[in-house]
Amino acid sequence: MKHILTLILSSVLALNCTTNPDKPLLTRYVNPFLGTATLWEPEDLGYVRTWKERTWGAEVFPGSSLPNAMVQLSPVTQFRSGAGYQYEDTVIYGFAHTNKGHWNLLHLPLLPVTGEVSASDYASGYSHLKESARPGYYRVFLERYGIDVELTSTLRCGYHRYRFSDNKPKRLIADMTRTNNPVKEWVIQKVSDKVFTGFQDAEGKIYFYATSNYAIDDIEQVRDEKHEVSVVNFGENDKNEPLELKIGFSFVSIENAKMNLEQEMMDKSFAQVGAEADEIWNKLLSRIKVTGGTEREKGIFYSTLYRSFLWPALRSDVNGDFTDERGNVVNEGFRYYTNPSFWDDYRNKLILLGMISPDVATDIIKSITDKGEKRGGYMPTFFHGDHASVFVAGSYLRGITGFDLNRAYKLLLKNATVPGKGGRPYLDEYIERGWIAEKDTTNVPTWDEYKAAVTKTVEYAYDDYATALIAKELGDEAHYKLLMERSANYKNLFDPSTGFWRGKIDNGNWIEDFDPYYPYFAYMYREANAWQSLFFAPHDPEGMISLYPSHKAVEQKLDSLFTEPWRGYEVHNLTGFIGNYCHGNQPDHSVPYTYYFINKQEKAQCVLDSIMDRFYDMGAEKLAYAGMDDAGEMSAWYVFNAIGLYTYSPADPEYIVSVPLFDKVEFTLGNNTTFTIRKEGNGKKIRKIQYGKEPIDGWFITHEQLNQGKELVITTE
Repeated sequence: MKHILTLILSSVLALNCTTNPDKPLLTRYVNPFLGTATLWEPEDLGYVRTWKERTWGAEVFPGSSLPNAMVQLSPVTQFRSGAGYQYEDTVIYGFAHTNKGHWNLLHLPLLPVTGEVSASDYASGYSHLKESARPGYYRVFLERYGIDVELTSTLRCGYHRYRFSDNKPKRLIADMTRTNNPVKEWVIQKVSDKVFTGFQDAEGKIYFYATSNYAIDDIEQVRDEKHEVSVVNFGENDKNEPLELKIGFSFVSIENAKMNLEQEMMDKSFAQVGAEADEIWNKLLSRIKVTGGTEREKGIFYSTLYRSFLWPALRSDVNGDFTDERGNVVNEGFRYYTNPSFWDDYRNKLILLGMISPDVATDIIKSITDKGEKRGGYMPTFFHGDHASVFVAGSYLRGITGFDLNRAYKLLLKNATVPGKGGRPYLDEYIERGWIAEKDTTNVPTWDEYKAAVTKTVEYAYDDYATALIAKELGDEAHYKLLMERSANYKNLFDPSTGFWRGKIDNGNWIEDFDPYYPYFAYMYREANAWQSLFFAPHDPEGMISLYPSHKAVEQKLDSLFTEPWRGYEVHNLTGFIGNYCHGNQPDHSVPYTYYFINKQEKAQCVLDSIMDRFYDMGAEKLAYAGMDDAGEMSAWYVFNAIGLYTYSPADPEYIVSVPLFDKVEFTLGNNTTFTIRKEGNGKKIRKIQYGKEPIDGWFITHEQLNQGKELVITTE
């Protein structure tokens, strides 16, 4: 690991010192390998592994990308794995050009080779000692072929540079039949002396236009009984220069891929593209400058800040063209993006994105609105639940108003009020009785898929609240009243006899086969047990607390959550435990703050500090998260808590204040207003909070206050 960090640091310093010596070198703190490792040891997992399948890691990639770019150019060490790269793997199959970290994408995997090609056996071994990365740059040595690979990228283009150690013919494998998704159709063809083009249709039809500094002899197909690959054969070059490929991409056409390449990369050198990537990331990272803390804390902080800005991904071209939900090529005058991972990143990451890059957040809302209007009138959802409502409301109320709120609201209101395909699942049940029923059964295996009825019920209640906030802004009093009434539905599945939120069957009886320690993928709870599903009503914490007989009862419940040991259940996506609290998945990420509402803030801080200290550089190599990053949610959780703010109710334009890791934080918002956070004292209990030398009453500070550009002082004891 020491060797890897040395390589990364030396590469970054060399680049920055020769390009912009006056700029803060914040990219030096970013380790793109952080999160790429898998947890193996029982003390990290919380249980003893018995399954052959590996436990899920953060599922992130180490390769090159710009913020919210179309292209993520990264190594593939195994297909059908989260981001295609697992630190423990020993071979590389290629370098793919799209990535998210959810077992999808990995378009156009390419691998430089020499000698004869076997269609089923071409992967190369590599060593981490000869591998390095920084934001916008990746490098590795392919041992099988003696090739030094360097990668960098722009928004829509990838740049490959290969140094061959011998004079064997230079070849390039394009694995056109394989991505993390089934490939429906593909084409690759030589179109001129140094150009090849084509497309690959697999979760999006991506077109490419590739140029080479070497002449292309031909492109041949190599097959065996197991697989087929395309091989680009290059001619000789008397100077034996590195083979360089510049590849433009588009989800519209080959012509647009060429246009993207010509405008973003064609006339630039590898060093220039890499330096520009470094400059772009430095500018973004410099939006939050921290003072104090340890070097380790700064490394985790800037690595998680970097990781928070890779998704959603751009899907429109330099001229604004994109392929819409109906398959038509359109140009609506905004940048078109993929959908956010709404179940995960509505909690924090999308708000952080809007704070720093409001123009991107604006275009994402325009994108999902465009999609919703063309896919049945429902706002897009993701995986489970709804939550675009929280993103739209939280963004608008924070001053991001450059989109048509009425158009977005029309879609969100249909999500909340009209059952149908494309909207909220089981909405008819929810509307009729204020809760969703679960199947009456027993001995449900962890991995079985049911309704996740408890989780949906409490989350729909919060979505109703968020949509109500928009209704109020637009003067729709009737729906505001209706939705605010429904926002109390989270109470309907609270069982006072156990102190848990608990599933009901159709007749209204509680599910009898109830064990609060047993985890489910989708029975009653989504990817959680009853302990991890406590205290979710971010819009109504006082009402939530009042369900219990006293503050003491709430404190005892919370204390038990963090002290009752995990019962050893083996679940791939549940790792990183403090008692039964699981930081390796999202459902209970807001639960520690519940202590605030019973006047035990210092207990919350003990938990928050433990989470930040334990769960972001785990494992033997100190490169594992406690669980999936989920498109940046896990990372954004750290960013917010490290600076002393959190989006407890992201739909509301406010932040709950905690004790920051750092002595001083300078945060520059997207409108270039800078506010400062300063910590006084080294305790965990907050004695007072002041903003602009005026006392803050309570635990929350509004976005409007932060936008005044004053100093937030958090005094502890």
